[in-house]
Parts: sequence; structure tokens; C-alpha cells
Amino acid sequence: MPMSESKPDSPPSTNPSETISMTRSTTLWPFGLIFSISVPVVAALLLFQLDSFDPAPIPTHEFTRHIVSVPRRNARMLIGSDTIGFGQLLAPEDLAYDPHSKLIYTGCSDGWIKRVTVNESAAATVVENWINTGGRPLGLVLGHNKNEVIVADADKGLLKVTEDGKVKLLTKEAEGVEFKLTDGVDIADDGMIYFTDASYKYNLSSFIWDFLEGKPHGRLMSYDPSTKKTEVLVRDLYFANGVTVSPDQNFLVFCETPMRRCKKYYIKGKRKGSVDVFIYNLPGMPDNIRYDGEGHYWIALSTEATFSWDMAQRYPWIRKGLAIMERYTGRPPMERNGGVLAVDLEGKPTAHYYDLQLSLVSSGIKIGDHLYCGSVVYPYIIRLNLTQNPALANI
Repeated sequence: MPMSESKPDSPPSTNPSETISMTRSTTLWPFGLIFSISVPVVAALLLFQLDSFDPAPIPTHEFTRHIVSVPRRNARMLIGSDTIGFGQLLAPEDLAYDPHSKLIYTGCSDGWIKRVTVNESAAATVVENWINTGGRPLGLVLGHNKNEVIVADADKGLLKVTEDGKVKLLTKEAEGVEFKLTDGVDIADDGMIYFTDASYKYNLSSFIWDFLEGKPHGRLMSYDPSTKKTEVLVRDLYFANGVTVSPDQNFLVFCETPMRRCKKYYIKGKRKGSVDVFIYNLPGMPDNIRYDGEGHYWIALSTEATFSWDMAQRYPWIRKGLAIMERYTGRPPMERNGGVLAVDLEGKPTAHYYDLQLSLVSSGIKIGDHLYCGSVVYPYIIRLNLTQNPALANI
């Protein structure tokens, strides 16, 4: 039996008005299609031309699409990992570990600096609200006094939290320019504090505009607690982020996120005050960097070096298009394969831990056999047993 019954064709219309209407519709439909397509295109082009946002070209020698070779990888680090403080840690951006108390200090998006116990069992973890800065604590480092923490607060500036819970502002400007996004921090053995202001133009809520504009608004600075002097060490950095003092105390390593690189700044010796390469062509955008005391730095990578970000870096008009989308509709997600890269004292990669489902990983520290990772989006710390889930040699 046929699926539908066929009907004889209808006879052609003999009504002149109907014939004219059909002919007119047949003639005009391509123009209607063209009109429906061209109007939004013209509107988009007009919007593009009229929008005042003007991204800058990034010098070609400042950026490369090559990626450094890594000998060992774990590309599925979420398999075998567990979560610490689920739901109690809102975007724990940086992690600072105190081996004496066995506590991790971390700053969260609700303004709380929280203390997290380190146990073999994730279920036995205890999360304690310690101090609320009233801002957004990002970088953290233990001070030289007991239970003292130095905080790079994106909103407040460089802070010191004392053992008795008092929050003291150390500095919030340099050379007459206030910090807009105080980000990474570390402290040297002599007490000097080194920190970054990722951007003196954009704050944390609008940081993406710093990336899209493509201009170097970041600074690396020092604060001397004995003189209370703030000094700018390096200017014109592309979103200056994590910073760490080398174990020999001779130099700093600091990250420039959109440029996928880390540099050295010498604080002692004949090269004092000069800047050098530590590692370029990272497989992702670096956030914080930590030294583990065992010969390795751990660099958090918020996202891999995707093709879309690579093109945006190279062509200002793409960044302008993304800026218009960000303003009116929201830009498409471009972050994936976040993780942590381990490098030796010379800046040579040794292992890369990442996962396609991860993004915006902001810190990584090795404590015993485990890698602990912070984030600016997840409500927990990610923990991975490196012995049970090692990075394997590339085949």
C-alpha cells in the first residue's frame, strides 16, 4: 500500500491577477533573500567601523605560534583526580602551603582566605574561613612571621594578614599610578616582597579587555617592608601574572599570560636589574608559578594555545570582533585543556598534566605525592596523585 495517496495535478490558473502575483513573487524572491542576508551584514560592518575599541598590533617578535616540546604528558589528569573542599571553596585562585601546620591557604571569590587541611583522604578535609579581605584575594605567600600571609588582592592592593587576623594595607600604588589588578606575589629570604599588577588600566571584572586590547599595561614591582617603599622593576608587561623567587635568591621568574612565556628578573649579582628568558612558547597561557623545593617549578596553564587565540593574538581585527561580541552577545568559549606544566631550574619542561575538560586552572603546587590545583571558576581544589597517575613519555 502506498504511504500517501497521489492526487491529480491542479489545472493552471486562468485568473490574470493570480498569474501576475505568481510571476511577481517568482521574480522578487531572490531580492528578498539578498536583502535578508545583506542587512545584518551591513549592520555588522557598520558597527565594526563605528565601535571605538581599537586593539593594538602585537609585535611579531613578541609572539610565536611554536610550542615548546614536553617529554612526558598526562592528557587526562581528571581521571584519577579527586576534589578538595567541594562547594566550600569558591574559585580558589592561588594556593600557599605551610608544611608546619599542614594547611593550604587559598583566596576565594567571596573575599575569604580559607585554610584547608592536607590529609590522605579527601573526605577528611576540613575547610576553615580564616580572614575576609573585603576584596578579591589572588596571589598568596606565607610571611616570615608565624601565621602571617602576604596577599595580592585584585581590588585592595598588596596586603598583610597577621596571626591575630588583622588586615593591613602595604601598598596600592607605584609612581603615582594605582594598581587595578594586583595579582601574583612572593617573598625573598631577606624579606623583600615581589608582586605584579596585571593591569593598571583594567580591573578583574574586565580583565578580558586587557587581552583584547593587546597593550602592555602590566608591571613587576617590589615592596620593602623596612622602608615601606614600592618600586617598579619592569614596565610594559602583557598581563603580568604569577611571580616566584628562585631557590638561590638570585632572580625572579614572572609570567606574562597572553604571551605564553615566563621571564627572569635578576635581583642580585652582575646582572641585577636585567631581564632574560626563562621559558617561551608555553603550551598554554600561564597564570601562577610555584617552586616545590625539589628542583621544579609548577606553572599553571589556564588554557592551551588554541588556534582561535593564536589568530586573535596575531590579528587586531579579530580581537575587535571578539570585543564587539563580548559587549553585545558574549564571546564564544575559547578555553580548553587547562593544566599544569612542570619545568626544571633551567626552565626546561619535564612533564605536562592537563585535560580537555579543564579550563582556567590558576595554580598548581606539589605537596608530597600530590599535585593540588586552584582555579578561578571551580568550587573546589583539584588533587591528583602523581605516583598513581604519572605523566608518561611521548611515543
